[in-house]
Amino acid sequence: MQKTSPAPAAPAASERRRHILILFAHPSSDRSEVNRPMVEAARTLEHVTVVDLYGEYPDGQIDIDLEQQRLLAHEVIVFQHPLYWYSTPAILKEWQDLVLEHGFAYGSGGTALHGKLFFNALTAGGPEVAYQTDGFNHYSIRELLHPLEQTATLCGMLYLPPFALFGARTAVEEGRLARHIDAWLQLLMALRDRRLNIEAARTQPQLNRVLDALTEEG
Repeated sequence: MQKTSPAPAAPAASERRRHILILFAHPSSDRSEVNRPMVEAARTLEHVTVVDLYGEYPDGQIDIDLEQQRLLAHEVIVFQHPLYWYSTPAILKEWQDLVLEHGFAYGSGGTALHGKLFFNALTAGGPEVAYQTDGFNHYSIRELLHPLEQTATLCGMLYLPPFALFGARTAVEEGRLARHIDAWLQLLMALRDRRLNIEAARTQPQLNRVLDALTEEG
């Protein structure tokens, strides 16, 4: 009687987990009431790496090789920052200019980032109503991030909508911070443990507003 080979063992849950890289940019993080607690919370999670760009590069001299190795070692890339003039703080733009090189991130042979997930975790001082077509800023938060969405697309990454907190200046006094931190951890764990419905998430204006509907029990 011919013996059949045993079926290969399913990978352990820890082996299936994604590794998440959070590139944190805040020029005065010691005075941050929202972003700093988000960073501290994220650092408690396994498979999550947080890099404080202003803290690591106080002279602005970014180590391109190190940053590219970090990108290669992670499956999810997050830009975490306050919204400055409808974009990122300056060091994140410098990081993009230097690290996302032709031949590495895009162009001929530039496939290092293909298939990785990318999104912004941001805070905005104004209320959400200001980020609408008929609002003070004339555009939604996702529309304002179109340059970053196109950057992700050019690099072959899968772009997810932002995880955003509006009215960040009053979040603490209004008692909204704890709920936001809980949602932040829920999102990171769902991404890490492959419980986020990626295709459904990509169609949403923001991640945090529909997070419960987009996650499934592992």
